[in-house]
Amino acid sequence: MTLSESLSLVGPLSAFVALLIVVVGAFRTNTAKVWKEEAEAQKERANRLANDLTEIKNRLARIERENARLIQLLTALDPNRLAALRYSPDPTED
Repeated sequence: MTLSESLSLVGPLSAFVALLIVVVGAFRTNTAKVWKEEAEAQKERANRLANDLTEIKNRLARIERENARLIQLLTALDPNRLAALRYSPDPTED
């Protein structure tokens, strides 16, 4: 194989290698971009869920305070009835 034949093969081969490098680089860049977008979306979802959980905990605390107040009122009205309600089975649990 002569020098000119070798050089004629090196030209297309180097073009192919350059194309391969560009394609791999673009793939890596796009892959990183997709993963970054996915991570940001998951972070936003986690923040929304954390806010929802905080809201639920606040509501539960408010309900527990209201229940405690209602128990105080019921006890003040008729302590024996409250004791009977506490020891009777809950009909809604069936």
